[in-house]
Amino acid sequence: MTAKISYDDVEVGTELPARTFPVTRATLVQYAGASGDFNPIHWNERFAKEVGLPDVIAHGMFTMAEAIRVVTDWVGDPGAVVEYGVRFTKPVVVPDDDAGAVIEVGGKVAAKLDDGTVRVDLTATSAGQKVLGMSRAVVRLA
Repeated sequence: MTAKISYDDVEVGTELPARTFPVTRATLVQYAGASGDFNPIHWNERFAKEVGLPDVIAHGMFTMAEAIRVVTDWVGDPGAVVEYGVRFTKPVVVPDDDAGAVIEVGGKVAAKLDDGTVRVDLTATSAGQKVLGMSRAVVRLA
């Protein structure tokens, strides 16, 4: 695959299509099985509260993975992401109900670099709280 977005067609400030990602307790169990991360803060409400959390929380790496989907969907090629990093600022709290939580992610081109890449800055929130800080990806465009 190659990126479907041309470097010449992108300007600083170009906004990527925003996405929302639902997260339920079932989602967390599936992610735990796939990742091997069975920390009880991600599935056991009693344990999560005993260690000072408000409730079960989503895995940080799950939250990070959902956020980068905004970039990979936009560029059309996951392999175009050459660098990605975040700071975890707040947890995504996932209540035990039919609704769960929602992660809202948006992004925009923050810089055009000289080597045919762009830096995309992402914003990720849940329940009105910023859950990722300094969320940035460098993407090689066509």
